[in-house]
Amino acid sequence: MQQFDIFLYSPALCTIFAGFVGLLVGSFLNVVIYRLPVMMQRGWRRDCIEYLGLDAQTYGLSGQDGVFNLVLPLSRCPNCRAPIKPYQNIPVVSYVLLKGQCAACQAPIPLRYPLVEAFTGLASALVAWHFGYSALTAFALLLTWSLIALSFIDIDHQLLPDSIILPLMWLGLLLSLSGLFTDAHASIIGAAAGYLVLWSVYHLFKLLTGKEGMGYGDFKLLALLGAWLGWQYLPMIILLSSLVGAVFGTLMIVLSRQDRNKPIPFGPYLAAAGWIALLWGKEINQLYLSTAGL
Repeated sequence: MQQFDIFLYSPALCTIFAGFVGLLVGSFLNVVIYRLPVMMQRGWRRDCIEYLGLDAQTYGLSGQDGVFNLVLPLSRCPNCRAPIKPYQNIPVVSYVLLKGQCAACQAPIPLRYPLVEAFTGLASALVAWHFGYSALTAFALLLTWSLIALSFIDIDHQLLPDSIILPLMWLGLLLSLSGLFTDAHASIIGAAAGYLVLWSVYHLFKLLTGKEGMGYGDFKLLALLGAWLGWQYLPMIILLSSLVGAVFGTLMIVLSRQDRNKPIPFGPYLAAAGWIALLWGKEINQLYLSTAGL
């Protein structure tokens, strides 16, 4: 489209525009992070009640819950239920102008909301700066935004929704047909190997300890990354995520005195390692091979 041709000649402008779009998307990701798990839990509850043949009205599922999806109801203050007006919902800026408080009741607004917006904007700008104005940027942004949503949902609920992971995994396989990020051969092997590697680790750990070390969502997430990037990046992703997970897990246990038996979500570490591989995986692999003398 000719109106966007200016981005071809101005990488800085392309980066700024992507960062601005990322701020807006970050605001929507806050909605996804909060609402999608609630929607899933309501769906599971409805399915269970239907399967058991119970009266839906008795359990408040006869329409009394109202419409609840990623669009409706419109955003409200969780404390006073006052509607949030559009000018009060400007990413980061509104939080600063409102001094981190609800305009109606002055209840504190969680700091995480502007942090997710700012982080999404920054990550989007880095993607645009790295790939430039191209189809690579568009799809890399989609993957980046999805990984951010998955990470925070996993932190909150230890859950990695199939409704995000599976469509992205199929998209990664389809993109490989055009060789956008990798070829079809590497993508198919990457998806299969990504799932089977963690699946094998899970069952081996369970056999040795009698405990479950991770969830099936982690297998699917690594399969997604394998489908997008190819099998060649799986060792790096597994190594990076394991190292970062071990460091942060140890810090959480030591600093916050977290129970050692309390599960720590592994999805955010996989997502972070996958995103690093998306941007700098080729350079990291080349550095490793040159250091190893291969």
